[in-house]
Amino acid sequence: MQLTMENTGEANRIRSYGVGQVIVNDQVCTGTTVVARDTLWTDWNPSSPAELGVADLDALLELAPEIVLIGTGERQHFPDRALMVRAVQAGIGIEAMTTEAACRTYNVLIAEDRRVVAALFMIQERD
Repeated sequence: MQLTMENTGEANRIRSYGVGQVIVNDQVCTGTTVVARDTLWTDWNPSSPAELGVADLDALLELAPEIVLIGTGERQHFPDRALMVRAVQAGIGIEAMTTEAACRTYNVLIAEDRRVVAALFMIQERD
């Protein structure tokens, strides 16, 4: 097996994720987190995928992504139809997936030098 050194330069990198936290570079994030190559918002509103609205998506679009990943916690939840319509109007892709999958996908896309923004809702502890 050939190993290749990962080189993402100065880009924000998700180092780990788990119940109630995501670690970006060396920073532990415990609230809803938005991460892009050179942007990190560590306590972003909304606090749950159900609260995500068009105005929130518009804030993400100001970061000029080609794709927005929405990490919806432990389970996948699809965003409101209005968000999908707004993303299409803006000419960007939008994908909803578990937060674990969004973290992994973000890292792959950043390594490919893609303009990606990930909005990550925390994985909640199971009852």
